Amino acid sequence: MEKEPSFNVLGSALAACSTEPMTGFFRNGSCDTCAADTGSHTVCAVMTDEFLAFSKYVGNDLSTPRPEFGFAGLKPGDHWCLCAARFLQAHEEGCAPKVNLHATHVRALDIVPIDVLHAHTLPLKD
Repeated sequence: MEKEPSFNVLGSALAACSTEPMTGFFRNGSCDTCAADTGSHTVCAVMTDEFLAFSKYVGNDLSTPRPEFGFAGLKPGDHWCLCAARFLQAHEEGCAPKVNLHATHVRALDIVPIDVLHAHTLPLKD
């Protein structure tokens, strides 16, 4: 599995999304992707109660620990590389989490329009 070049949706180097918890298709802390990543885990999002409940409701429980897979479960405030289609679905249902554009892989644009990502951008820090 060869990683695609690590660029974000802004055209610059892909920033890390999270190492606590460790995220990404490659579990390297970044939303890197490759041809084998059929879910396109490319959107760096900040978990909320609302999104976690939505994800569980549609069949992807991200909040329940699964120790057999080394997964502690996500909580609000955790950053996580989401599947682009799930993010778009959450947007359409009105419960999309905020995103870090610097850590969102350019391949997310294959599924999510840039204006949708911009609508959910994390506020800039001073």
